[in-house]
Amino acid sequence: MHDSRSRLKDEVDRIVVRTAGALPTRLQRLLGGSARSVDGLTLHPEVQLALRLMALDRRPSFETLPVPEARDELVRESRLFAGSSIALPVARDQVIPTAEGDIAGRLYQPEPAHHSGGLLVYFHGGGWVLGDLETHDNTCRFLAKHAKTSVLAVDYRRAPEHPFPAAVNDAVAALHFATEHAEEFGARPESVAVGGDSAGGNLAAVVAQLGTAAGIRPAFQLLFYPVTDLSKKHLSYKLFSSGFFLTEAQMDWYRGHYLQHEADAMDPRTSPLLALDLKGMPPAYVATAGFDPLRDEGEQYAERLREAGVAAITRRHQGLVHGFVNALGVGRTGRAATYEGAVTLRAALAVSGY
Repeated sequence: MHDSRSRLKDEVDRIVVRTAGALPTRLQRLLGGSARSVDGLTLHPEVQLALRLMALDRRPSFETLPVPEARDELVRESRLFAGSSIALPVARDQVIPTAEGDIAGRLYQPEPAHHSGGLLVYFHGGGWVLGDLETHDNTCRFLAKHAKTSVLAVDYRRAPEHPFPAAVNDAVAALHFATEHAEEFGARPESVAVGGDSAGGNLAAVVAQLGTAAGIRPAFQLLFYPVTDLSKKHLSYKLFSSGFFLTEAQMDWYRGHYLQHEADAMDPRTSPLLALDLKGMPPAYVATAGFDPLRDEGEQYAERLREAGVAAITRRHQGLVHGFVNALGVGRTGRAATYEGAVTLRAALAVSGY
């Protein structure tokens, strides 16, 4: 009985948030309340209404739950916002071998006639603790479809069971595997990119550095609101510590599970912003959300890339919050922001093959 009530509530919640996301912007503003402005930015009415609905739902925050329950809560949340599954001709599970044992992956491919010949190795977000192939399934489908590229999603080992550097080791192994098998996945070996969101964006940036040093430089970095510095909290932590989806308390919880020692925060493999030299890194597209504790460190990473002579685009989606790549089924803003990243990747990989 409890499970049936829970499923019914989830379905009602999905209908509510999708209906709210489809409303005209003026009506969203009316229902969401007075415009919220911070740091010269104004929260988009669609996002503000979604945050209000989530607050009314009174669901527990991740950091207040045991890890297994927090993981279940993110799965529930992803189902609420991800939207209907995008059909692709190929979406199959894939074993990825590593020196420490096999890990799971999932390969997505668009229509063959539209394939750009690229491959994106994608690392999901979730603070290195939460998230999996299912929470980011529709995100990867969306990227495969609109970037017109194969996508290999990587189910790297998560903390606290497997703290740093387990996820990094898995991510590096996945890049090696993808490069070696690119042609099997419908791609050119020289057109293998890395990407991810949040903690996954962190892993993508780290892998770009380590891969380049090892002679398997990715063609591109697609970074959605990446964690780039665990050594300190930048100003955006203070500005957006709570009330804008991702909170400072959640980031503290993730960090505490991921790092075994405080000194690990100074390691460029956890804080890629601290790398001494970024010359020769792959070109990058770094998308941030205006109302996100991680905003400033992501933008600073892009700036450091540019200072090192690397072509790096920074795109701040001013009225959005963290997590927009997982909000493809609610409203228009998250979908539009993710689409922009997808078409940028498509263009970059098209150029890399020639």
